[in-house]
Amino acid sequence: MSGEMWTPELAILRGFPTEAERQQWKQEGIVGSESGSFLQLLLEGSYESIFLNSVTQNILNAMTVAEEGIDSYLEKQIVTFLDYSTDLEKSERQQLIFLLGVSSLQLFVQSNWTGPPVDLHPQDFLPSVLFQQFSEAKGLDAVVLSLLILDGESVYSLTLKPILLLLARVILVNVRHKLTAIQSLPWWTLRYVNIHQQLLEERSPQLFALAEYCIDQVMKLENLFVDDSGRYLAVQFHLECAYIFLCYYEYKKAKDQFNVAKNIGKLQINLTGALGKRTRFQENYVAQLILDVRREGDVFPGYELSPAPTPQEHLTNNFELNDDTVLNETQLADCEQFQMPDLCAEELAVILGVCTNLQKNNPVHKLTEVELLAFTSYLLSQPKFWAIQTSALILRTKLEARSTRRMERAVRQTQALADQFEDKTTSVLERLKIFYCCQVPPHWAIQCQLAGLLFELGCTGSALQIYEKLEMWEDVVICYERAGQHGKAEEILRQELEKKETPSLYCLLGDVLRDHSYYDKAWELSRHRSARAQRSKGLLHLRNREFKACVECFECSVKINPIQLGVWFSLGCAYLALEDYGGSAKAFQRCVTLEPDNAEAWNNLSTSYIRLKQKVKAFRTLQEALKCNYEHWQIWENYILTSTDVGEFSEAIKAYHRLLDFQDKYKDVQLTSLLMCIFKVLKILVRAVIDGVTDRSGDVATGLRGKLQELFGRITSRVTNDGEIWRLYAQVYGNGQSEKPDENEKAFQCLSKAYKCDTQSSGWEKDMTSFKEVVQRALGLAHVAIKCSKNKSSPQEAVQVLSSIRLNLRGLLSKAKQLFTDVASGEISSELADEIAAMDTLVIELQDLSNLFRNQY
Repeated sequence: MSGEMWTPELAILRGFPTEAERQQWKQEGIVGSESGSFLQLLLEGSYESIFLNSVTQNILNAMTVAEEGIDSYLEKQIVTFLDYSTDLEKSERQQLIFLLGVSSLQLFVQSNWTGPPVDLHPQDFLPSVLFQQFSEAKGLDAVVLSLLILDGESVYSLTLKPILLLLARVILVNVRHKLTAIQSLPWWTLRYVNIHQQLLEERSPQLFALAEYCIDQVMKLENLFVDDSGRYLAVQFHLECAYIFLCYYEYKKAKDQFNVAKNIGKLQINLTGALGKRTRFQENYVAQLILDVRREGDVFPGYELSPAPTPQEHLTNNFELNDDTVLNETQLADCEQFQMPDLCAEELAVILGVCTNLQKNNPVHKLTEVELLAFTSYLLSQPKFWAIQTSALILRTKLEARSTRRMERAVRQTQALADQFEDKTTSVLERLKIFYCCQVPPHWAIQCQLAGLLFELGCTGSALQIYEKLEMWEDVVICYERAGQHGKAEEILRQELEKKETPSLYCLLGDVLRDHSYYDKAWELSRHRSARAQRSKGLLHLRNREFKACVECFECSVKINPIQLGVWFSLGCAYLALEDYGGSAKAFQRCVTLEPDNAEAWNNLSTSYIRLKQKVKAFRTLQEALKCNYEHWQIWENYILTSTDVGEFSEAIKAYHRLLDFQDKYKDVQLTSLLMCIFKVLKILVRAVIDGVTDRSGDVATGLRGKLQELFGRITSRVTNDGEIWRLYAQVYGNGQSEKPDENEKAFQCLSKAYKCDTQSSGWEKDMTSFKEVVQRALGLAHVAIKCSKNKSSPQEAVQVLSSIRLNLRGLLSKAKQLFTDVASGEISSELADEIAAMDTLVIELQDLSNLFRNQY
């Protein structure tokens, strides 16, 4: 960009001029110029008048039309006007084209997002010879829609006035290098990207690359965000950037942009508790979650630089709940404690942005719903702007659709939101205030939401009518499938194909019939550019467990459009099934890059790394998985095993505690068996602590003795009949060989319980090997008992301990004589000779020691 900024550019971005700016334009002679008349029409919202203006007619009309695409024709006409017209100066020609591009984008938004409907047709501003190749206007629309396809992703078929978006694209993208006099052009190109992306089935890498370039260019404009006007525009710009980043899965960048906007506005936005009532018959005030918004400093200066509020009668009606139990809004005990400041448009948009960010970065959960409803209640308490009111109401209806007491209002409210598009009482200028900072969905998306609500209520017929009207054939098919009319779904798709063959319809027919030939037909019809065709074909292969063919289709799909989260995930799963762990790691890595909070993708990525013997990477990815989903016990299972493998013993102990928490919560049989299966982890942990093994950080594991003792305490409170666990527990306390008497006492208790578990199991005494193991453990227990008896506080306790152990040994001697005595010779088996001798010696020693203690009575 060169030279100074054209004076009206800030007003165009803002959507309205100040009185001071109007006076300045008069002084500079802008008002009386051709661009001045365009500017006045634009700021009045008379976008159709710009297209009907003779200047626009002259720019877009040619005497002869060569056989070329309509996009090429429009670009050629605009370039010709910019380069060769002699009637106006170069800068004014650029200004006129820029204003035409902005008007075209705004008029397209009015046609598909805000309403009221636009009464402008391509024939009104394009030459008639251009239409000779089209039998009807719909023919032109179909051609234009095909030109708007990017990265193999189709455009919504009922998009109204697509020629306007094409013209905006030609001006704001294709010929932007010629509009050097317009410094704010990249910002309008960014707005075009936002609008175009919402028409596509999937994210477009082309548009994202263009958006990143535009953001970088706007950030370089030093004179755009200066003084008071700049502060308001800066908030708007960072909010628009945030929504772009959210759309393309760049959640961290989006959060940073929302924070920048909030800091510029000097807002403190916090969820807090306050005493209040939520139901009509509630007697006592209890804690309610509300939103508390405060300004850190003074009010935004220059309020005239922010859009003026729209009269409330021109806003969408916010329906009352009218429930016999639940209040329409929370009734606070002390309303004055949380008084709401009178917020301007940008401040309300920041609150809405923070709310959207919260929704995108948190799982679908009851607590998240309550938090979001606190935001929507706050925004709806200050009804000032159409875009903010509409966005807040749409979010609230989505949340209330899950509540039986609020479902009725959700349906009525969504119906009102859908109907407002046709309402002509609110001007387009009012609807466009702060529009690009709010991410209002297109009107067909609101109607689709209404159909979804009706479908959930069981009103399948009503939902079906809306879906058919919107030509959302995928949802139509789902409705017919739910109604059990499988043949009807096929019939309606074939009827539509008879009217016009499109790749998306063939893909849907393939989905219904599960037939690869229809996906192949869609692929050929799209000239090998339909990412959807390969995606659907790959999913059918995956369903049939044809993993090799499935991988080929998915790879082809992501080559056309790399920003397909679901395809990358499915591709990773297919590679896992093929045991191609390098391929699965690459796919899941791309998946978590697109969506960093996808816990399953992180978990699968760690599985791939484990198979590739890259266990440190696996450990790190599992940590990311747990950040995303702390309640998934299968992830904790992988985490405990991987932590042990890489030497993160402290994390392994933490993971075992977490699995025990799950056992309390879910009582899952599979989870209980898992805890028993990871017994080897406990053995490794015990060995690491006893031997002083160094962990991955270089610290000696002996320092974890206390944590390990705590873990065994929890385990043995649940599993009381496993001798191996009790013996491991005893080892943590030194196995009776510690210099601390209390640790020896604890070890003795553990070994005693282990011995009891051994002798209570069935069949051990009939097997020579098992019998010898029990004898050896009994001998070890006896030695520990002797050591502990010497530290008892009274001789009576010592005698009790020694007597108990002596009885154990005598019982074993008796069993040995009964079970292992040779019938012919009458002698005990020679295999037990050493054990018998040791037990006899210990029995005598225990008896002598008991006598010594008895003498101390």
